[in-house]
Amino acid sequence: MSSKPAFVAHVAAQMEGAGELVRKAMFGEYGIYCDGKLIVLVCDDHAYLKPTPEGRALIPDAPEASPYPGAKPCLVLDGVLGDPDLMRELAAATSRALPAPKPKRAKKPKVP
Repeated sequence: MSSKPAFVAHVAAQMEGAGELVRKAMFGEYGIYCDGKLIVLVCDDHAYLKPTPEGRALIPDAPEASPYPGAKPCLVLDGVLGDPDLMRELAAATSRALPAPKPKRAKKPKVP
């Protein structure tokens, strides 16, 4: 079951002001990027925050779960979705803690 676009929009709206937010469809589910860094996965209408020490410090009691089989455990945000101030702080702190994305390699021109 994939997530509903309205739920993804709700999660992203909770983080408004944390930085430049972009929602992208990924493998039938969604990712939310903050300042170019993937910080939240939305799978089956549940939000999962990439784990960082900064995020854990803000929500120490948050449960952990894998967003999909084989994925590393993430912090489950379901319990804090009604708190936009905390969500904004979590998004900003996680984005600052994650490394910058690697630059993409230039595509090689196709040879006819």
